[in-house]
Order: sequence, then structure tokens, then C-alpha cells
Amino acid sequence: MSNYLNQILTAQFEAALCMMHQCIKACPEQEWEGKIANQTFREAAYHTLFFVDFYLSPSQDAFALRDLHKVGGDERGDAVSLGLSKTETLDYLTICLEKARETLASESAGILEGPCGFPRKLSRGELHIYNIRHIQHHTGQLSAYLRRLDPKLIDSTIIPWVGSGWKS
Repeated sequence: MSNYLNQILTAQFEAALCMMHQCIKACPEQEWEGKIANQTFREAAYHTLFFVDFYLSPSQDAFALRDLHKVGGDERGDAVSLGLSKTETLDYLTICLEKARETLASESAGILEGPCGFPRKLSRGELHIYNIRHIQHHTGQLSAYLRRLDPKLIDSTIIPWVGSGWKS
């Protein structure tokens, strides 16, 4: 069962990150600083990826800041992080995609059923679903913002629905 569950979780991480990738790519440069609720497009994208990276770590203590966090910021604090450029954000998304694939390929049924390693009352498996839902929430914000700018930006050929896996 664990191998099957790992495959499902990986496919859904890939699909969620793929749709986020499409939104980031579709965002016009001049709109990268556009406001989405209390954040900019840049900040919302970075926030999402920071927590993907964070929660894919074995535990909060095992999470290590990357060099890119010196520019983007540490989202665990109270201050809003500045985020990265559009190109750097797309690069960070690729890092998170690979981390998701590697992490899920290595987790056994016992790990998925065990504690998540973070101050949340979730199993490790449920934390992965929580993490995917977080990506989907913010991707919805990004796509709604783009739709308000220009309904053609959310055309099904530009940002299609991805049901499972990474689609090029």
C-alpha cells in the first residue's frame, strides 16, 4: 500500500506544482508585484514554495535554509518575506518538485503513518495532503488574479487543469 500511496502523493504534488508553474509563467512581468489580498503575486508564490520546501523536510528541526532564502526570506517569522524574481521563483519551484519526488520515493508506510515532525497533530501522510492543499489554495489565488487581469490568461491552453502528474 505504501508504494501505491507514495505514487498517488507524488502525482498530486506534481499536478499542484505544475499548475502553480503555469500561473507563474503566465504572469506578465509588470504584474509580478500586483496585489493579491495582503500580498503581492511575488510574495504569494514565494510563501507557497517556502512551505512546500519546509514541510517536505523530515521535521522542522531538519529543515535547512537555502542560499536563495537569504534573498527571499524566512517565512517562519512574523514579517512578510520579499520573495524572489520570477525566474528565481520558477527555479525554486523546480527545486521543490525534485524534493517532493525524492522525499516521497523514500518514505515507508511507517513514516507516512507516524508523526509529521512539525507542531501539527497530523501524520506524515496527512501533512503531505495538507501541503498539497496549501499549494492549491495559493495557486487558486494566483490564477484568479490573472483572470481578473485578462480572462485570456486563464485559457485552458495557457493554464490547463492538471489532474495528475507533471505536464510539460
